[in-house]
Amino acid sequence: MTSMELSRSLAQDTPAINLARLKQRPRVGEILIHLFLFLCGAISILTTLGIVYELGKESLLFFNSPDVRLLDFFTSTTWQPSIGKFGVLPLINSTLMTTIFAMLIAIPLGLAAAIYLSEYASQKARAILKPILEILAGVPTVVYGYFALNFMTPLLRGLFGENNVQIYNMLSAGLVMGIMILPLISSMSEDALSAVPRSLRDAAYGLGATRFETAIRIVMPAALSGIIAAVIIGVSRAIGETMIVAIAAGSGPAFTFNPLKGAETMTGYIARISGGDLAYDTPDYNSIFAIGLLLFMVTLILNIVSRRLVAKYREVYE
Repeated sequence: MTSMELSRSLAQDTPAINLARLKQRPRVGEILIHLFLFLCGAISILTTLGIVYELGKESLLFFNSPDVRLLDFFTSTTWQPSIGKFGVLPLINSTLMTTIFAMLIAIPLGLAAAIYLSEYASQKARAILKPILEILAGVPTVVYGYFALNFMTPLLRGLFGENNVQIYNMLSAGLVMGIMILPLISSMSEDALSAVPRSLRDAAYGLGATRFETAIRIVMPAALSGIIAAVIIGVSRAIGETMIVAIAAGSGPAFTFNPLKGAETMTGYIARISGGDLAYDTPDYNSIFAIGLLLFMVTLILNIVSRRLVAKYREVYE
């Protein structure tokens, strides 16, 4: 072997030798980072399991009570624990109604704001408007609750008549809850729209499409998975909201489809009962865990649906 061939062989073997030495050398920093990240993931999983365990354990005490029947719990329209009536439908109905009204506000306004920030606003305007919009997410929910009670309710009573709108009603709580969710949907949707490659927009403009047509027919379908994820997260946020509905929606369970009347939601009931003076291990007290478990299952189902839809409509660009 000539000296030139020997030098070439050593040059080719040097990266492999260095890589082998790096693999053999103990890297304490990498090991600590790996353990820290694993610990963080494990804590989050264990916390979720602990929540499920506690909710399930206390819920069993509720359903094992002789006054509670599982079929009546899901089918009865009367929720009066004081007389042994445990039909959860009134709480579910009011929760869904406030959520629907919230999404009727948050989805169109949030998507409109996202389209403007992504497709129309300049960089300077976007840098100013987006942080201002996201300030709404930092307002305490108790402030939103009193805003609904002291501003939205008088406004509705002025529009529909004081005799038709109760002081505590589901409509005002739902509308204000939509305002609270608006920055969440707009921010996530705007991120999804901005992630669409510029080449798709340029191709649409090259074919003669207007900016609005490009945003609606090209950009939005391409970002559909991110928009769906934003909407479902917004729905989960609305279902789990407590203070707004506890303050503005009412504190009496009522099975009604009239949004101008007051009705208690699941989270509102949990807040009211958990802050009361009920004795431990009574059906009234244990019912909050059963409702909490029901809320957890609804959120879990929404997350599963979200992952399926995102995986179905996700677009991958290279």
